[in-house]
Amino acid sequence: MRNEVEERVLARIRPMPGEEEEIIGVAEEIIDAINRSGRAEAMLVGSVARGTWVRGDRDLDIFMLHDPALPREYLEKEGLTLARDVAKKFGESWREKYAEHPYINATIRGLDVDLVPCYKVASGAEIRSAVDRTPFHTRYIRERIRPFADDVLLLKQFTKAGGVYGSDQMTEGFAGYLCELLVLHFGGFTPLVTAAARWKPGLSIDIEHHAVREFSEPMIVVDPVDPKRNVAASVSITQMFSFVELCRGYLEMPSETFFFPPRREALDREDFAAELARRGTKLYAVSFATPPFIPDVVVPQLRRSLEGVRALLERSGFVVNRAEEAMGEERCILVFELFCDEMPGIVRHFGPPVWSRENAAKFAAKWRGEEMFAGPYIEDGRYVVEIARKYTQAADLLRSPEVLGVGLGKHVKKAMDNEWQVLEGPACWDKEFAAFLTAFLRKETALTGILRVSP
Repeated sequence: MRNEVEERVLARIRPMPGEEEEIIGVAEEIIDAINRSGRAEAMLVGSVARGTWVRGDRDLDIFMLHDPALPREYLEKEGLTLARDVAKKFGESWREKYAEHPYINATIRGLDVDLVPCYKVASGAEIRSAVDRTPFHTRYIRERIRPFADDVLLLKQFTKAGGVYGSDQMTEGFAGYLCELLVLHFGGFTPLVTAAARWKPGLSIDIEHHAVREFSEPMIVVDPVDPKRNVAASVSITQMFSFVELCRGYLEMPSETFFFPPRREALDREDFAAELARRGTKLYAVSFATPPFIPDVVVPQLRRSLEGVRALLERSGFVVNRAEEAMGEERCILVFELFCDEMPGIVRHFGPPVWSRENAAKFAAKWRGEEMFAGPYIEDGRYVVEIARKYTQAADLLRSPEVLGVGLGKHVKKAMDNEWQVLEGPACWDKEFAAFLTAFLRKETALTGILRVSP
């Protein structure tokens, strides 16, 4: 039984009849053109095909199914050629994108359309690439979801509003397919939210009772059409419990704000500078050109690079409060908030214990021949020397070649080999990243933000 809040939300998010007719009409034209080409069999997949799309979403996913006997190279070449031909015929603009293999993303009559080549395999056990299982997802959900379509709409809007919708690397949240499976398993939006308020790490859901392998992620939802796959593998433990907190808050105080939160205004340059001054910390951003790859390729490399640079700062004595990454159209940034950005010119360097006779002798002999402030001396049985610190300013360290040697992601390193910039304090502000920087400085859970504005 839905409450009044949910009925009001549904009235705002169900697709309008005219909108649905328009989108389905475009899909049918494209599918007919592909089928008449004789080069592949077309299939509409995704939320539009399953009737679980939210008003205003103007995305179409059309898969072009090819004979599985074809070599992979042929699928990529000929499938992409067919997709390109369709995009040219119908689209205002299009571009190639790359996931496990290339596909075409086109703008057709105001819709965002993905044209994806895949194999027409007989079962989920025979898939040859990740996209091959998507038609099976569509068939599985479409046969079962009709009584719960509104519940899926509510869950999608709820997770979007809470910032946990999307299985991409940046979000690490709940995919649309995962939302559908959760609604099916728990029997609706309200039973799901009630159950989720009690979730703990290690949650395991196996709708079809496959139980064919072990998974290590904090949240496990076995794919009904491919039991070797965890549909919830993308969900980080942080996002899992952000959702849990939202569910607890909603159960205590149902409100439309959980579905339509107020927009948070980004700090402008002046307010950003004032916020930094109030915090009294030191903010630095490492900026470089965005590598020419999709976010799911670049973002993991940004995170690896972020941790590498964070470790370099910490090893050098600069304590990092928080660090985060962001990917923009033209530039990427790694942001570090330091408790201090200047260190004294001296640093203690520890050697081996004196009872490790051979190693201790080598250490002492080496440093007795070097310039230093003090040492070697013995403290708690170990040799210690006090030497000159290589970098006393965090800015100098971040601008140094040391940064290129911290295990950066491959594409990040290639970009930084060309150039990188180090920005300090208020200079970190940039219009493209204003919302990201605001969220960084004023970090809070989605529920905290909702409660802050609720009467």
